[in-house]
Amino acid sequence: MNSIVQAGGVAGEWRDRVAAVRRELTEHGPPRSPDGAPDFATVTLPERDCDQVRDLLVDERVGTVVEIGLAYASSALAIGEALLRTGSRNPRHVVIDPFQYTAYDGVGWELLRSAGLDDIAELVSEPSQRFLARLADAGFAADAAFVDGSHHFHNVFVDLHFLGEIVRPGGVVLLDDVWWPSVGAAVAYFETNLGWRSIPGALADGTADPASGRPRIGAYRLPDPRPTPDFKEFRPFC
Repeated sequence: MNSIVQAGGVAGEWRDRVAAVRRELTEHGPPRSPDGAPDFATVTLPERDCDQVRDLLVDERVGTVVEIGLAYASSALAIGEALLRTGSRNPRHVVIDPFQYTAYDGVGWELLRSAGLDDIAELVSEPSQRFLARLADAGFAADAAFVDGSHHFHNVFVDLHFLGEIVRPGGVVLLDDVWWPSVGAAVAYFETNLGWRSIPGALADGTADPASGRPRIGAYRLPDPRPTPDFKEFRPFC
């Protein structure tokens, strides 16, 4: 894998292959629609948002990314493209989705494999709230995370808690659907009490809620160093 990434010509062909799979998915949808699976247009991240996620991760020069939620792989393909563009010696993409084979019949993972990204990606088919705890205990470190899993407040909160330990100080956490109150409320705790900061101008041209104007994706910079506030310093966040 490393020799492929380091070889400029081969790496360029690999990026082109990923871009072609992304283009095919955008223009024609997934290769098949499993019976009873969520609608592609409803759950997938729009192309322009994927492009902005890719470009932000390239600017951050990420080498390791944790992603929660695979579905039809639109964001995962963009993240994979970013990892190839940064030129990391050991790119790594940990994708967590307990519903990939039960709800999506493995379509998203098949698309990653068709793009050759299974060389740098691994799929974890269990709930993120359990797996992230083990990653944190093992001392796993990432440069960034993209969160588009459960939208229940308690699950998002637990995901962000462990990602705060896994993503390196100064790293980036991106959240889809922050316009949903449950998701927005969860990240508000980390902004108010743990020093996470919205990245000015990040994803500014992405999808927004027509009613409120709120952006679909939030991008947050983690503090460096990690804070250790006293429980007496707690501030209400909703």
